Amino acid sequence: MQQKYWLPGKTLDNTSFHIKENSWFARIAAFKLGSDKVAMVLGNTIHLHQTSKEEFLQNKRWLKHELCHIRQFKEHGFIRFIVKYLTESVLHGYHNNKYEKEARAAEEEP
Repeated sequence: MQQKYWLPGKTLDNTSFHIKENSWFARIAAFKLGSDKVAMVLGNTIHLHQTSKEEFLQNKRWLKHELCHIRQFKEHGFIRFIVKYLTESVLHGYHNNKYEKEARAAEEEP
């Protein structure tokens, strides 16, 4: 899927990403977060749990949030970003993780 989205100071011009419905990665995240519906990113794939691709793509805020995580993976590299993200979560908690804060800010971008 080819999309162009503005994120905080960055773009994803011509970046390919994939959407995986019924992902067991997202199912584990949903359990951990105590959420019914979850989207999560690994590399350039958005993994979904209890939501359809169509429903997810209609929610522009949610889409912008996850596209920001794709940019973060691209910017830092796969392994390096996972280590940085997990470190942030352990030290500051999920809500105060700087990568989550950046993705929440991306939701507000036009």
